[in-house]
Amino acid sequence: MHALLRRRHWIFDLDGTLTLAVHDFAALRVRLGLPPGAPILEAIEAAPPARRAWLSAEVAAWEREAVAAATPAPDALPLLDYLAEGGYRVGILTRNLRGVALDTLAACGLAARFAPELVLGREEAEAKPSPAGVQRLLSAWGADPEDAVMIGDYVYDLAAGRAAGVATVHIARAGEAGWPALTDVRVERLDGLLGRGRAT
Repeated sequence: MHALLRRRHWIFDLDGTLTLAVHDFAALRVRLGLPPGAPILEAIEAAPPARRAWLSAEVAAWEREAVAAATPAPDALPLLDYLAEGGYRVGILTRNLRGVALDTLAACGLAARFAPELVLGREEAEAKPSPAGVQRLLSAWGADPEDAVMIGDYVYDLAAGRAAGVATVHIARAGEAGWPALTDVRVERLDGLLGRGRAT
């Protein structure tokens, strides 16, 4: 059994990790008038107050528009089943609004798998790559970092996990090399974690 499965507390990113990726961030940057590649939430935070309010409203509307297209990642279901059957504790840390995250889980048929209070959005903790959300979940569980895992598809997920001292898993469905310095395990499918030989 994979060494990661000895860790009893699992934190997931949502979009592109538990769900199939549908968000077009390049199009959102155009909509917001931001330069290509600009970190969106950080650009909003740095904007003047009036523009910040408009940008925040636009991003929230964009997030809500995407809920209707949300689809669970088929490779996530075997892993979630395994964790549920084994009594593992699971939570979600997303850069989305928490309400959008809860609606996305409901749209995907995954709402029953996560306690609502363990779904954290950007209102509950400083957004990834800050480790604040990971640390908040660990505190809620009374868990040590050495007993936890952070799984995501993007550098912010991995950086947050690394800064919090938990194991990090990069889910790289497109086969991208990713960010090796921040990654303990890289898989192309979440169900690949079941029975995997060893952490790398």
